[in-house]
Amino acid sequence: MKALIIDDEDLARAVVREHLLAHPDVEVAAECANGFEALKAAALHQPDLIFLDIQMPKLDGFEVLELLEAEGKRPAVVFVTAYDQHALRAFEAHAVDYLLKPFSKERFDAALDKARALQAARPVVAPTAAAELASTARQGKPLERIVVKDGPKVTVVHLDRLDWVQAQDDYVLLRTEAKNLLKQQTLASLETQLDPNRFIRIHRSYLLNLDRLVRVEQDSKEHRDAILRDGTRLPVSRAGYQRLRELWEGA
Repeated sequence: MKALIIDDEDLARAVVREHLLAHPDVEVAAECANGFEALKAAALHQPDLIFLDIQMPKLDGFEVLELLEAEGKRPAVVFVTAYDQHALRAFEAHAVDYLLKPFSKERFDAALDKARALQAARPVVAPTAAAELASTARQGKPLERIVVKDGPKVTVVHLDRLDWVQAQDDYVLLRTEAKNLLKQQTLASLETQLDPNRFIRIHRSYLLNLDRLVRVEQDSKEHRDAILRDGTRLPVSRAGYQRLRELWEGA
């Protein structure tokens, strides 16, 4: 098997590398210190197995997985982390195993045996389901940022810079800092990941960052528009207006 070791700590990568010396059937194709390096290495080497830390700068381990899945790539994954609170999310993301630092050689070997046994039969996550899987794995914790991949380019959108989101079939259009970004995810799935007190569905096709809202204008009995700080007008449905009223009345 061809493997990647992905961890922002030099010592942690060295431990995994040392344990792999006893397994000549596993080739370490590359070592990566952050998520961006991991994505480049995965594209170059097409690994069968990745040893993946979770808490890393720039992109965390789950975001790396989401981007790999969006491209239809899914190596077997062994999470290697110092934090046990991510275990449920890891297995919901179909990880082969979850190694809690510090771990023994026997525990490492057991994880590797699982990777060998499951390599041919491991679950394949369809690209369109990747973001939905990430949503389930987050256990209700609102997103703090959204990661978008466009070819070799990866953009991290912090939610305080996100103006609104529009549904476009199996994609969402993200409006941020006067730019439009497309992400393969449904609007319904993204809505479940966002803070409902901050982002609200004002229309079946639109989610709005309430910080951008200036006022709601009613053009006719049945038609309302949300007027944003930059002058953008977005449609507001009857149900969307009711949600806004409930928030205003509860504030």
